[in-house]
Amino acid sequence: MNETRHWVLDALADGPVSGPALADELDISRSAVWKHVEALRDEGFEIRSDDAGYVLDSVPEFGASAVEYGLDAPFSVEYHDSIPSTNARARDLAGEGTSNVVVLADEQTGGRGRLDRDWHSPSGGVWLSVLFRPDVPMAHAPVFTLAAAVAVTRAAREAGVEAGIKWPNDVLVRHGDTERKLVGILTEMEGEADRVSWVVVGIGVNANVDPADLPDEANPTSLSAERGEPVDRRLFTQRLLEEFHALRQDPESVLDAWREYATTLGKQVRVETPSRTVEGEAVDIQFPGALVIETESGTEIVSAGDCEHLRPLAE
Repeated sequence: MNETRHWVLDALADGPVSGPALADELDISRSAVWKHVEALRDEGFEIRSDDAGYVLDSVPEFGASAVEYGLDAPFSVEYHDSIPSTNARARDLAGEGTSNVVVLADEQTGGRGRLDRDWHSPSGGVWLSVLFRPDVPMAHAPVFTLAAAVAVTRAAREAGVEAGIKWPNDVLVRHGDTERKLVGILTEMEGEADRVSWVVVGIGVNANVDPADLPDEANPTSLSAERGEPVDRRLFTQRLLEEFHALRQDPESVLDAWREYATTLGKQVRVETPSRTVEGEAVDIQFPGALVIETESGTEIVSAGDCEHLRPLAE
């Protein structure tokens, strides 16, 4: 959002304010104030004029300015009603030198998940990619994937959905012996061995989506299905981004936060990696995100792979 427009909104949030007072406060013309107010109205903000001045009555349900308004994190938001892939757009922006931007969409038409799987992204979800430039070596970058999983799990729990994390980054909801997928995360990056150039963390949340509209093989669920009513996507997105920003500033804190919500630790697991299959009990996680598995032949450390939770061994 235009920075001056941000200031206009902040002033409106404090109560009625006259056009002349806004013009003086922001050191712009009254005509410029009117243009900014009209632009905000075009974006869905309900702003009325009365004897006391401009009054902000309501904020739009979703979109760039809606998410930026009141967001306690230093991200700008680029919104699309529909886009092939928010990650692809974020990569383009990375090539232009941009940072601290969130590409947000109501719908994706060509989303991809881990292992190049299709990721279905119908209207009503929260499909976003965060582009930033952390000052860390490439080897530390996987911790930001875990941070995203923690952030979205916290946001889901605040919305009333008891989500948990399956290693490394699947956010699930448990129904008896069944785990249903709520969120997918895909991280991409570029840089040299000793320094990350940029990181894009793609987060796909089945928000106000009917699970029947999603592929059965993913065993999906959604925030609205779990709650029994739609979630406020604007507030949910803000909380997700605020939590992620706090975690990315303190990477050392991420593992303890991840452990708090992990459903994998203490379970029998099978992890398929490109070179081997590891089976045993998941006992811990190591920075920046490797899974520690106790197998019959000893301790194995797995940095990446496809994790399956196995049924408990018979007593």
